[in-house]
Amino acid sequence: MATPKSKRKRYEEEAEETDPGDAREEAPASKKYRKDKPWDSEDIDHWKTVVIQRGEMPGPLLEESSFATLFPRYREKYLQQVWPHVSRSLKDLGVSCRLDLIEGSMTVSTTRKTWDPYIIVKARDLIKLLSRSVPFEQAKRVLEDEIDCDIIKIRSFVRNKERFVRRRRRLVGPSGATLKAIELLTQCYVLVQGNTVAGVGHFRGLKQLRKIVEDTMKNIHPIYNIKTLMIKRELMKDPQLAQESWDRFLPNFKRSNVQRKKPKKQKEKKKYTPFPPPQPESKIDKELASGEYFMKEGQRMERKRELKKTQQVEAERKRQEDRQRSFKPPVEGKKKVEGEEEGGGRVDVAEVKRKVKEAMKRRKKK
Repeated sequence: MATPKSKRKRYEEEAEETDPGDAREEAPASKKYRKDKPWDSEDIDHWKTVVIQRGEMPGPLLEESSFATLFPRYREKYLQQVWPHVSRSLKDLGVSCRLDLIEGSMTVSTTRKTWDPYIIVKARDLIKLLSRSVPFEQAKRVLEDEIDCDIIKIRSFVRNKERFVRRRRRLVGPSGATLKAIELLTQCYVLVQGNTVAGVGHFRGLKQLRKIVEDTMKNIHPIYNIKTLMIKRELMKDPQLAQESWDRFLPNFKRSNVQRKKPKKQKEKKKYTPFPPPQPESKIDKELASGEYFMKEGQRMERKRELKKTQQVEAERKRQEDRQRSFKPPVEGKKKVEGEEEGGGRVDVAEVKRKVKEAMKRRKKK
């Protein structure tokens, strides 16, 4: 019985029978089975925000969608105060919300009156921002169509806690100046809180904000990115440069590898040996070596007393020597007499007489 041919052999035979001139160019392996989609068209702007008005959805949602998030205890009082405003804002959009103080959670869910299918995702972002210490006045902006949010986790970038605190402080800057500059350039609200950075604004500004935050946690000062954004902001005003590359205008900051100062006291590396270090002697081994192990209890106590007495005598002797050292007179050096020669202790009498006569003559003249 003849066995059926495998698919691969059949394909090879069909490929040999077809004319090589009619054969199409083979697609890459990643797009071999990809078909053209109806939305793969140049006429469609994929970045355009789709705005859904009330009454455009033909019917209510078939299933209920809900999201929940936990909040820290220190946010409980503030959430109680602003929760009537939160529920009023979501009620206009057809979304129900619930605050559970016992469990410490916030929940949002769709209802039969929900007329925007994407609003539940916006409501989820709202409660997430509220739990991240963002004030309600800024968090409610995320419910608008053109506004998004981004929560950047920064704790995983740095392992050392002190280094993490220093780099996080760079984002804020002195008196919040750096944070204010970032907000003005990215047109986003930024809040640095704990291990996260929360941003609310347009998606283009959020993309720039994420790059600044990640570079800062990678030890690149935010002033470099701020300077680049300021230059780009000025270049956008010139319509002639719209289709040109801006690389020649942007600053190219090179990262210098600064070597650390070597410590004064450097530990000398021991020579490598494949054998482990010798095992330290135990208390019993030391007693066996000194012979104390075979002594009786009374003899051991007597030996300890003698050893202690000897140590006390030695310590007393050193103490007396230190005390007597302060009573010893210092060694005085010999004073050099005028006219004394270095070689011997003789005085030239004739030279002394001559100097005395000259001094007397000067006095008489006066």
